[in-house]
This record gives sequence, structure tokens and C-alpha cells, in this order.
Amino acid sequence: MIRFNVPPYTGKEMDYIRQAVENMKICGDGDFTKKDNEWLEKKTGAKKVLLTTSCTHALELAALLADIKPGDEVIMPSYTFVSTADAFVLRGAKVVFVDIRPDTMNIDEKLIENAVTDKTKCIAPVHYAGVGCEMDTIMDIAKRYNLYVIEDAAQGIMSTYKGKALGTFGDFGALSFHETKNYSMGEGGALLMRDESHVLDAEIIREKGTNRSQYFRGQIDKYTWMNYGSSYLPSELNAAYLYAQLEVADDINNARLHIWNRYMEGLSDLKDAGRIEVPFVPEHCTHNAHMFYIKAADLEERTKFIDFMKANDILSVFHYVPLHSSPAGQKFGRFSGEDRYTTKESERLARLPLYYGLEDEKVDYIIDKIHEFFKG
Repeated sequence: MIRFNVPPYTGKEMDYIRQAVENMKICGDGDFTKKDNEWLEKKTGAKKVLLTTSCTHALELAALLADIKPGDEVIMPSYTFVSTADAFVLRGAKVVFVDIRPDTMNIDEKLIENAVTDKTKCIAPVHYAGVGCEMDTIMDIAKRYNLYVIEDAAQGIMSTYKGKALGTFGDFGALSFHETKNYSMGEGGALLMRDESHVLDAEIIREKGTNRSQYFRGQIDKYTWMNYGSSYLPSELNAAYLYAQLEVADDINNARLHIWNRYMEGLSDLKDAGRIEVPFVPEHCTHNAHMFYIKAADLEERTKFIDFMKANDILSVFHYVPLHSSPAGQKFGRFSGEDRYTTKESERLARLPLYYGLEDEKVDYIIDKIHEFFKG
């Protein structure tokens, strides 16, 4: 069976974990956590990056820093993972879902302004498949209505919009290092901050509401409880695992792009014949080959395709069920405008295996089987 995903592994992960253990500092904010933060700051250009236990927690931390409160509204796409909404629902906010663009599967920037009310506090764009949303338009709306922007860039590391890293446009950005992502620490994430004025508050909330980070930097002689907070600080063992991959991030990125491009070239005839649709990347965006998907004609054809691929030892999977159609989505949110594309496009989409180390021979086999299905 060709698996859909295999977590990235470079060979140095266990050596670095051993180093962390030998340093007798495994609880977090040790050398490897600092190295990860510094690497991410340099790569993205963010003013400050803080590693977190997950992208979910990075989003929750951002919601706390943005002072999201009961009665606030947060605009986002319905076609996203539950964490995008959970971060704000936990604060008592109502999520307002906006339709997506059928080409990128990102939030339709032209529909956001119609969803703004006097209760709107934040826009939460999601960069699907590592392809950037139209951030110029989104930031213009946010500026005119005095709204926070919190980017869910879970899939977006190494991707850019007009030359700038995803996650660095808004007030806050959130990255994921889950085992399904391009770089992994098992469970993990990072909060990106545009404004240094948020850093101290972020450190306090992340460290259970204490000023412990300042204490360890020698800025104060003791630490104490300063504000509400939680435990968003990952283990140093996870941070060590991640750093082994960040060291060779370009190699991993190039390897994934090679697979992505092989799919694109190998399936071009089916695309040109109108049998499938493939990912679209705007010219002003660079992507990270997080995902390669195809779109079948409809839900019925997609179901048959996934079953066919499984019968041929290839695991292809669908993605999100739109949040607005879920029980929690109906309880905690509402859809603004018409659902023209969110449900229809989500039901057509099937993701193909794509991971660091996937051999060309297996990619070619997958391409052959896709041809067999759609030409059969």
C-alpha cells in the first residue's frame, strides 16, 4: 500500500533528542526551542516567533492576544480544519463563514467585506494547500474596518505571497508541525507576531500566565503569576526532532516540489481533456508542495476514484467536510451569503500521496492508475 503520508525523517532527529536529554533540559525553551524560533524568524521575517504545542494552540494564543470576547464575530472560510474555528469559539465568539474561490480553495476575498458587521473583530484567512490568500485585499479591508487579521498558515511554511512569507501579513500567524505537515515534530506549531509589542504578553500567556521567560533570561530575580495563561510550551524533545528537519528545509521543500511537478506534468493530458482539475497557483504566489489534489466531476465520481485507488494499493483521501454543515458549525457560526462553491468543490476534491521520500516509481504508478480510472 502506498501511504498517503509518511512523517518526514532526516536521520539526525534521534541524535538531537539524545543531545536534549544529555543537556538535562527537556521541558521546553531549551537550546533546540531557541534554535527553532530563530530559524523561523530568519526564514519568515516575522518580528518574533514562539514555538507552541500545536497550531491549534498557536491560534488560541493569537485569539487571547487579540482579546476576542463573547459577542465578537470572526470571519473565516467554512472549508478549513476545526481548529480555525475552535480558537475563537472557545473565547465565546461567533464564527461567520464566507464562501471560497473554486480555483485556490481559499476564502473569496471579494465576499469578506459583505460579511463585516459592527460585531466583527477579526478576519482569519486560511492558506489552503500552502497557496496564499489574496492578502492585499484582506489587509485593506482589515485596515478600513480596524480588524485584527490572524492567518491560519498551518500548511503554509516556505510559501510566499508577493515575495513575503505566509503568516507574516496579519497581526498574528500560526504554523503547524503536525506529522502530516512538510516539517514535523509530531504535534507542534508556532505563533508568528508582526508587532513586537505583543511579545511579552504572548510569553506570559504561553507560560501559564507567569513571567518565567523573563526570569530565565535574567531580566527579573523571581517569577510570578501575571495574567491568565495556559501551557503552550512544547517539550524540548519535540523541538529537537523538528530542528533536524529545519536544518535541511530547502532539501525537503525541493523534494516535495519535484513530486508535485511530476504529478502536474503527468496529469496534464487529463486536465487538458477536462477530465480532472488540478491545483491552481497564482503567479504572485510561491507554494511549498504541501498537497497535490485532483477534482473529479462530483461526489459520486470521487468516491469511485478513492475506492479504485485503494483497490490498487494507493491511499487517496478527501479533505475537510465544510464546518458550516456540522452540528458545531451550526451552533457556533453562520454562513454569510451563498454557499456556491464550498460544499460543491469540497465534495469533488481528492488528495494524492505526497511526502518526503516518495519515490518517482511510486509517483509514476499513481499517475498510471489515475489515467486508468479516468480513461476507463
